[in-house]
Amino acid sequence: MINDRRYWIGFNKVKGIGPAKVRALLDHFGDLDSAWIAPRDELAAAGLDRRAIDSLETARAGLDLGRIADELDKAGVTALCWDDAEYPRRLREIDNPPPLIYLRGELAASDEWAVAIVGTRRATAYGKEAARELASAIASAGVTVVSGLARGVDAAAHVAAVEAGGRTIAVLGSGLDNLYPPEHAALAERISANGVLISDYPLGTPPEAANFPPRNRIISGLSLGVIVVEAGDDSGALITAEFAMEQGREVFAVPGNIFNRSSRGPNRLIQQGAKIALSAEDVLEELNLKMAAQHAEARAQLPLLESADDTERKLLAQLSAEPLHADELSVLTSLPIAAVSSALAMMELKGMARQVGGMMYVTARETRAEYKIE
Repeated sequence: MINDRRYWIGFNKVKGIGPAKVRALLDHFGDLDSAWIAPRDELAAAGLDRRAIDSLETARAGLDLGRIADELDKAGVTALCWDDAEYPRRLREIDNPPPLIYLRGELAASDEWAVAIVGTRRATAYGKEAARELASAIASAGVTVVSGLARGVDAAAHVAAVEAGGRTIAVLGSGLDNLYPPEHAALAERISANGVLISDYPLGTPPEAANFPPRNRIISGLSLGVIVVEAGDDSGALITAEFAMEQGREVFAVPGNIFNRSSRGPNRLIQQGAKIALSAEDVLEELNLKMAAQHAEARAQLPLLESADDTERKLLAQLSAEPLHADELSVLTSLPIAAVSSALAMMELKGMARQVGGMMYVTARETRAEYKIE
């Protein structure tokens, strides 16, 4: 398939053409290059409505895609689309992931092990301290901290992760050249130096209120779990928690004073079944991330075959590109389900296996290549 990034960037700037329509165009035309120059009747045949076609024709007449690509280069911004191997795997797995994301900074393999920390912009001293304590410990454990660069809880989490020497990802609700809030420009620079800023909005997009709820699905999509520190009844952090639940991510909440309005959101989440986060240890243990840093180091230094123990070897012999449930693997390997579940968690950390939902597992792409598994 042809993958000219300019056309992905072009469609990203067309109002009314989101992930579902991009997928329809790819299914119909095979690539976005052909879709960009297609006549109206072909675009309609691909599933675009009149309004989307009108928007596309306006964009085609007014956009210089080459100039836009040059502007990204000059701004130090990278664009990744679905077809790119570097596109974040966990984000790719959610329903309707953004077809194109813009990055300032660099993604790392360890960013697959990430936890989001979110909360109100009007955080109390308690909320900020809780965010700092959690983020510092999580980052120190080798797990990436994801948040939204907003005032309050988000900023506290980013700063603590940076100061702990860990990685952090900030997801914006604007173009990467329109940082919001503006007073966090220096923090954004610190993040991009050893982490990454991400947005699915093109350069020049202002930080409009309508942009922030959709960007929250990216925060949760990049993460294994989401921690809500403080959140009022209408906080965007609760939207992030809702996305996390829809995406099959774990949701944690920091309990708070029942008389404080900022604690209503997390307290209600706990009431509804969210896991209580009293410490980073609670989160790391629940997500099987306590040994993330050690396993990342082992993965970097050892071939997969050498780092596999006997249980992992038995599971690898059964795993393929076809999903198998953990219970089936227990039967096939004659291993206790507890041993299978524990080994699969370690194999995910090592990049040997991947959960595709509902305790169904497949081999990771790189493992299939090393073991020549079809």
